Amino acid sequence: MNHYPAPINPRKPGMIGAAFWNLRLIVNLTSIKIAILIFLLLPFSPACSSDKLSSLLGQVESLNISRGGYTLGKALTDSQKATALKHPEEAANPLTFKFKDGDLHVVADKATDRVVIFYERYEAATIKKVQALVGDLTLDFGDPTVMAHDKIVYWAFGPEGKLSEEQYRNDKEVKKKLNILATVKLNSDIKIVGKSDLSKVGNIYFIISSEPVLKLMSP
Repeated sequence: MNHYPAPINPRKPGMIGAAFWNLRLIVNLTSIKIAILIFLLLPFSPACSSDKLSSLLGQVESLNISRGGYTLGKALTDSQKATALKHPEEAANPLTFKFKDGDLHVVADKATDRVVIFYERYEAATIKKVQALVGDLTLDFGDPTVMAHDKIVYWAFGPEGKLSEEQYRNDKEVKKKLNILATVKLNSDIKIVGKSDLSKVGNIYFIISSEPVLKLMSP
């Protein structure tokens, strides 16, 4: 869930600068993690407005945050539903179903078949694997919005698309509330950049989700 590592993305030198926002990022990531945990462990609130949820998922879907053929907020295709039947996993929330497609774990809403979370997790990953995954996600989503502690990489998406490092920094400086609809968060036990013990291994995962959607679906 040793070779010398190649650079993450030598064509994108601005990738590291956002580490200056470590403390604020940790607060944001903590709230996202709490929202995800609440969503996975507790049932949906009966008072949840299906119309509001549908509208919000539509906004999230329009961001086109995709991985492995799956898009956050988008309904599964017939082929993907068939995969879900072949490779089911236990879902903590009774109103969702979960399955695995290759390395990708997918959680979808039973009522609409729309994807609400998907993630990949690897245990005992080498630094080469970690950096390869970061590079892959960077090709998919562009430069990260921010990095922290050389172990966390974070892409944040607002209604108009991905927030750049500059947008994120400027909004924080003027204390403007960030309207973040969805995030891609990668967390590694071992350093992604800088000097690392090449023999060291650790866990790494990335998770793609929408905090506003998860809050709306939680009690």
